[in-house]
Amino acid sequence: MYYQSYDPMGNVFLSTLVAAVPIVVLLYFIALHPHRDAQGTKRLGISAPYAALCGVLAAFIVSCVAFKMPLASAASAFALGSLSGFLGIIWIILGAMFLYTMTVLTGKFEIVKESIIQISFDRRLQCVLIAFSFGAIIEGTSGFGTPVAIAGAVMVGLGFKPFQSAVLNLLANTAPVAWGAIGTPIVVLASVSGLDQVTLSTMAGRQLPWVSILVPFWLVAVFVKMEGGTWKEAFEVWPATLCAGGSFALMQYFASGTNQFHLMTDVVSGVFSVICTALFLRFVWHPKTRFLLKSEREALAQAGKPAAVTTDRSAWKYSYSVGQTIYAWLPWTILVICCAVWGMPAWKNYLNALFSGITFKTTLLGSPFTGTLSLPAWDMPALHNLVQRTPPVVSASAKPEAARFVINWLSAAGTGVFVAAILSGLVLRLSATQWKDAVVRTGRRMATPVVVIALVLGLGFLTRYSGTDAVLGLAFTGAGVMYPFFAAYLGWLGVFLTGSDTASNALFGSLQRITAQQLHLNEILIVATNSTGGVMGKMIDAQSIMVACAACYDDPHERAHALGPIFRKVFWYSITGAAVIGAIAMLQAYVFPGAIPIPPLPK
Repeated sequence: MYYQSYDPMGNVFLSTLVAAVPIVVLLYFIALHPHRDAQGTKRLGISAPYAALCGVLAAFIVSCVAFKMPLASAASAFALGSLSGFLGIIWIILGAMFLYTMTVLTGKFEIVKESIIQISFDRRLQCVLIAFSFGAIIEGTSGFGTPVAIAGAVMVGLGFKPFQSAVLNLLANTAPVAWGAIGTPIVVLASVSGLDQVTLSTMAGRQLPWVSILVPFWLVAVFVKMEGGTWKEAFEVWPATLCAGGSFALMQYFASGTNQFHLMTDVVSGVFSVICTALFLRFVWHPKTRFLLKSEREALAQAGKPAAVTTDRSAWKYSYSVGQTIYAWLPWTILVICCAVWGMPAWKNYLNALFSGITFKTTLLGSPFTGTLSLPAWDMPALHNLVQRTPPVVSASAKPEAARFVINWLSAAGTGVFVAAILSGLVLRLSATQWKDAVVRTGRRMATPVVVIALVLGLGFLTRYSGTDAVLGLAFTGAGVMYPFFAAYLGWLGVFLTGSDTASNALFGSLQRITAQQLHLNEILIVATNSTGGVMGKMIDAQSIMVACAACYDDPHERAHALGPIFRKVFWYSITGAAVIGAIAMLQAYVFPGAIPIPPLPK
């Protein structure tokens, strides 16, 4: 049995520094290490696979040498993370990119692009509609990086630069994350903390709407400045930006507090935002001039035309019929429907029990490998029930850490995405050659991202089972009255380490409640802040950035070296966003305690 020690060096400060070494190494090689690539170009940060490998090696050294974790257990934890990452994240992204590639090969994506332009000719508002509103719908149905992949690919198809598309979609995929994949983060948070699920959702719904109003403005400002625009140009579309963010925030506030819709908060909020914004732009207001990409403005200047192009719809002719438009959008409609169905607990239970009559019981590497054909499970060797977390991270009566790789191959969200892709291919009537091309293109595009995501997720699980994550988490607990602020950063750290708000909640949800009890703070507020603060860490975790790279970059060389520049661009936005959540939590803790919902009485 490996008992986690949270002060292996005999000095809390030194132990914390040692625990941080893998993260520092990963960040250094991702974003700061100077080198020249094969073409002789000087870059900061080495290519993504090598940077991730350096972080993994550092994590093994710290876990096995400083924290005295058995090497076999450390290897098993790393393997569990990589395997879980394939089924939980990589599987989803592969399916999403497969579907996207099909629409490109059949030419239907061109119609989708034109129909989006019809909603708004302005590039600023296209950012908001695609990255924020449409991305929220995808986040609500599937989560785990899918919105960054889908919306990022759409924006690149519309002419946005790959780097720009990646950054903007990472920024946008924040406020909706707490209810991603049909509310999975909230479900897990309630499970590990023992607090009421709807109450935690309600609390999150009283923090994140303020951010939801802010994010569209944030997106537009970042985009305009990246394109060499002015602050005036950033704020001249404020009515539509406020409509998109305000309508999303309003529905997010109400849906998150209901028994019926709290798990579907992102979906209903995203749909409401798209409808409200489209109607607003169609019948109420639209900008007088169209903000263009820098390349488009330069092309107009060379042609002797004014850069400020009118947005008068009479000057634009849409080339496709209603039927053609609906047909082109069918793959995306199928995707949303399949993701929503696969997110339903009843459907998951049905799929997990589908082949329950076919059972088996054997061993794999000397460890039990048992279950049914529809739900096999492998007890990870040298790890399952052989790691014990200790107080104050968990209560003294806590059970050993389970470590089972449950192969829910039928009910996994990625399977739903792949079903959507197959159905879309049939609906679009792909030829045999097109099917082959779609598979080959997707495989080539995803080769490097799959390796990086597997490495980083393995690293995240290694830090979890070795206890280094808990050491870093405990460093925040000495904040005293300032703890509501730093509770947001604890969630932020968890998402950065694991790449998932769900995993961060599983990691620190119990610790947040225990700390709240010790400091006499409201448990609902502090535990919910772990999830809401965590959403701001989503934009800097290596998995999400690699998903963005895979979706936005066609060139393999550029894709491999894009991780560092993207990370450097979004890092301070992530820090600032977590600070905003922390400030909201502080106000709710000490100034507006009436904003904290009261949990139902125990039955």
